[in-house]
Amino acid sequence: MEAIRYFNRHSGVLETEQVYGEGFLRWSYGNPLGKISLEAFVKRPLFSKWYGRRMSTPESAARVAPFISQYGLDPGDFAEPSESYRSFNEFFYRKLKKAARPIDEDPSSVVFPADGRHLGFEHASAISGVFVKGQKFNLTALLGDAKLAARYADGTLVLSRLCPVDYHRFHFPVAGVPGRTRLIDGPLFSVNPIALRQKLAYLWTNKRTVTELKTERFGSVLCLEIGATCVGTIKQTFQPGIAVEKGDEKGYFAFGGSSTLTIFEPNKVKLEHDLVSHSAGQIELYARVGSRMGCLA
Repeated sequence: MEAIRYFNRHSGVLETEQVYGEGFLRWSYGNPLGKISLEAFVKRPLFSKWYGRRMSTPESAARVAPFISQYGLDPGDFAEPSESYRSFNEFFYRKLKKAARPIDEDPSSVVFPADGRHLGFEHASAISGVFVKGQKFNLTALLGDAKLAARYADGTLVLSRLCPVDYHRFHFPVAGVPGRTRLIDGPLFSVNPIALRQKLAYLWTNKRTVTELKTERFGSVLCLEIGATCVGTIKQTFQPGIAVEKGDEKGYFAFGGSSTLTIFEPNKVKLEHDLVSHSAGQIELYARVGSRMGCLA
């Protein structure tokens, strides 16, 4: 299988992803025996709960320092000293200093809700290639609501994929008033491209959450979080009905790689050129939370 390549907006170069647990992923999604194991055990929430408990033990804290070293993380960005985390999971959903992720100040901009590798499409109904040509989003299945899907069918959609090495708190892309979060339960397949190249439908069958954010200038924005293997926990930290500012924290994922989806109503947002152009070539754009994703159309 080919390597996972993405364009890093901050370094300005094409990079190759260091995939956490790559051997296991390639075996599970590419080997016939691995696929049997995947269907029988790995996709089930019980597996992720078991692994999550392992990552929450005091003994797991010994993994923190080697992980920081192996993946070149900057402890200077962390809100707390790296040696203060009582488990690997506590480190995994760590907070960062505000200065580490500045929020774009332009009042007409929308920002990325998470650190990660992003794909952006200005018309959700016209998406014809996601990781592999011909794969399209099924909005009705994703949202679990045909009427809501029809409303956003020609809207703008951004998929943000977080790797285990990333900062795992997610934020609001614009200011507004969030409603209550709706849970759509499901299995926990991987959302790494190794898996999504095989079956994009994992995005709309996995456990996921949907929150509607009502804004003054950008209409109603749908903010989704998608669980994945070893990510049984999607924790919301905001208060429904209470106004939020652009870049405010919305919640966090516990251990594992995950994704968020941001969907705008038609003709509300124009995405940044680098996001659109790389996405058209099925190349993800790496960008950090708070950096510019688009602007008012």
